[in-house]
Amino acid sequence: MLRRLVPSLVLVALLAVLAAAAAQAAGKGRTAVITLEKGGDITIEFFPADAPKTVENFVTLATKGFYDGTTFHRVEPGFVVQGGDPLSKTLPAGDRRIGTRDPGYKLKAEFNKQKHVRGVVAMARAQDPDSAGSQFYITLGPAHFLDGQYTVFGRVTAGMNVVDAIRVGDRVKSVKIVGP
Repeated sequence: MLRRLVPSLVLVALLAVLAAAAAQAAGKGRTAVITLEKGGDITIEFFPADAPKTVENFVTLATKGFYDGTTFHRVEPGFVVQGGDPLSKTLPAGDRRIGTRDPGYKLKAEFNKQKHVRGVVAMARAQDPDSAGSQFYITLGPAHFLDGQYTVFGRVTAGMNVVDAIRVGDRVKSVKIVGP
């Protein structure tokens, strides 16, 4: 019995390693460029080793044009700017329903050791740690009280001046994925 079980366990472990490597490769070497309608680009480097499924989700949504036309609906000076809600494409800025939607599914949290320093990109969520979907935030300053409680999946490598100038209602023209 044990002789038959061991090869099966080895196969399952090998498949798990391959799946993790494939998810990691989905974001490795890629960046995202968020272009705002009012002008300005924000370049994001991904952390696929720390949040493979989250990076894969963001890349997939961006490639499908999901974020195009959404707005930044939350701006907390010195703290964060937040966007990615599909409702923001059609509802006016300030509508109380903005900030409540997702792409129709939720992601399992991938909490990691990345720290919430200025320019970090992470998934916004509700009280449930596994409730993130499409909304993300960019930190305007250190927010270490969030460390280990939200999925950090990237950081801004260029355009932090653009992030600093974001106001509620600023619209995303496009999110383009660059790289392999």
